[in-house]
Amino acid sequence: MTGRDGGYVLPADAPNAVAGLKKKGAGSRSWILMDSSGQEVLLDVDKYAIMRRVQIHARDLRILDPLLSYPSAILGREGAIVLNLEHIKAIITADEVLLRDPLDENVIPIVEDLRRRLKCVNVNREDNKDGNLTPHNDVETPEEDDSPFEFRALEVALEAICSYLAARTIELETAVYPALDLLTSKISSRNLDRVRKLKSQMTRLTARVQKVRDELEQLLDDDDDMADLYLSRKNSSASPLSDSGAANWFLTSPAISSKISRASRASVATARSDENDVEELEMLLEAYFMQIDGTLNKLTTLREYIDNTEDYINIQLDNHRNQLIQLELFVSSGTVCLSIYSLVAAIFGVVILSGIVTAILFVLIISYARHKGLVGS
Repeated sequence: MTGRDGGYVLPADAPNAVAGLKKKGAGSRSWILMDSSGQEVLLDVDKYAIMRRVQIHARDLRILDPLLSYPSAILGREGAIVLNLEHIKAIITADEVLLRDPLDENVIPIVEDLRRRLKCVNVNREDNKDGNLTPHNDVETPEEDDSPFEFRALEVALEAICSYLAARTIELETAVYPALDLLTSKISSRNLDRVRKLKSQMTRLTARVQKVRDELEQLLDDDDDMADLYLSRKNSSASPLSDSGAANWFLTSPAISSKISRASRASVATARSDENDVEELEMLLEAYFMQIDGTLNKLTTLREYIDNTEDYINIQLDNHRNQLIQLELFVSSGTVCLSIYSLVAAIFGVVILSGIVTAILFVLIISYARHKGLVGS
């Protein structure tokens, strides 16, 4: 099926939809659209269709281009949140989320988490509407989440990126500590090269974690930036159906109309709150800021352990260098003894006595060096 804005529109609830998208080879331009009612659609559209639908500029969409190396960012726009967190590249509006490259192995768990959470919320709301308080056996039934849709989608993305970076940190710790212990016990070129590669990985991972942490900290320090993320509050005065220029990629039905009506009433209720109140979002960001800060602290501790190991190895190398200098001194002493032997033998012809004295002197020097561990036994 082809959308009004061009490109392919595939129903995501069909099992063959993913296979069909793979056959088209449009992974670099593929999106998955999920709305607040739990419906989802796989899209193969160009950037102009996305820009028209969510009303953002090309420079904002450029941040989500996987071919460009843009740092992590959470940008609040008039009607959308542009999210670029490592492999998570999404556009969140007040009632839907567009996630790029849904077939990527790192993005698939995020799609599953979004699908699960939206279904849980919708099941709870339907049960409350029908007066059915019996929990479903096949669906998780957590406490009903009354937060706006954009915050639920944002929380899924933040939880995914924090968990992803924390897992990479644990993997790095598992590899680094044994490598450092092995290097401490035996200094070799192979062990040094292994630690060097692990240190490079740690430096890159630290920079990625630091950028996500800085982005969250910047948001937490500015109430205006947090207020820009309250899309439901900003859109509360407008009807969800007023945007006639946007592409309608969902089939209209009485069920969807009912859900849109409930979303409209929820938006009106949200608008009555204080526009300067950002406590809900602040608590959300603070929780994941603490989590990503803990990950950064682990990497900082790991970096300190590496630095301490490097200092210890440098001390060991300096000690070996001093021992080699001492050994060189003893070898020089042996050379002097041989020179004395040659001189005495040449002048007086006392070959046997001079040889014995010189040999004894050299044996004493070597024995002393072995006693000090300067040469192997």
